[in-house]
Amino acid sequence: MVLKRNKNNGTHALFFSNTDDDLGVELRQVLLKIVELLGTANVSDFFPVVARLDLQGVVGEKRRQRMVVEGIFDRIINERMASKVEETTEEEGRRDLLQILLELREEKSTSSFTITQIKALFMDTILGATDTTSTMVQWIMAELLRHPKIMKQVHNELEEVVGLNNIVEESHIPKLYHLDAVVKETFRLHPPLPFLLLRSPSQSCEVGGYTVPEDSNIYLNVWAIHRNPEYWDNPLKFIPERFINLDGTTRFDYNGYNFKYFPFGCGRRKCPGIRLGEKMLVYLLASLLHSFNWTLPNEEELELSDKFGIVLKRKPLVALPSQRLPDKNLYM
Repeated sequence: MVLKRNKNNGTHALFFSNTDDDLGVELRQVLLKIVELLGTANVSDFFPVVARLDLQGVVGEKRRQRMVVEGIFDRIINERMASKVEETTEEEGRRDLLQILLELREEKSTSSFTITQIKALFMDTILGATDTTSTMVQWIMAELLRHPKIMKQVHNELEEVVGLNNIVEESHIPKLYHLDAVVKETFRLHPPLPFLLLRSPSQSCEVGGYTVPEDSNIYLNVWAIHRNPEYWDNPLKFIPERFINLDGTTRFDYNGYNFKYFPFGCGRRKCPGIRLGEKMLVYLLASLLHSFNWTLPNEEELELSDKFGIVLKRKPLVALPSQRLPDKNLYM
């Protein structure tokens, strides 16, 4: 995982880097398998008396996949520790997150990290951000390809804010109101976690006339709330304008204060990476949409069916890019 600095705008990017080209593919495959297992209905969850039998083999498979992930992380960490060299001033800006954590570990202070904690942090970061972000990029691009007029509006906004002789920078993001509305409308129709994260009350309580027993497993069906006709006009239609005010700014946010719309959850247990995820997603989409024109191969019909689970998946999107900006040097 590498944190590199862009000399032009001072921004940083975080990603995996390793001499083994197959490492990223291997990690991606095992993480997808883990996400699939987390969303698998397990009879042991409903009948704890048979849990130790692991009738479906779900628990055993989770252990195997966890061992594979730990093996990958161990390889990365061991290679980094074995190849540690003195850094020059020029290389100081290229220090990655793993190196910083390993240095904190060596300090042996009360706040230092253990290897297990470092691996857990990477696991949470990748599993909680990488998979959901890539899934949402596919959903947003699919909706834009399905609605060419909205795609044209986004292109017009990018031309006005960024310009055809420039590439997207972080400073442009707050001005992309229509793209922001497109992202929010996609989160409404296709929330990455349709049931959010599990809640469990510490004591029995009454909610909406229903008694919720202590230690119950509570799931919030945000997918159904976002499609409820009592809250939304034409809830099944893709209408980004519903998130834009008359003054051109966007309505709603991701803080979870409005119980009609909270794709990242609400309260103390909402997603801790909202701000970073929002900026990264919009920046990635703006770059893809501004630099390229996108079409479906052979004008095939777009598939928008989803696969329900812990993460709302869709069939992998295949689209063809073509140069959109006049200056080829901008692609270098």
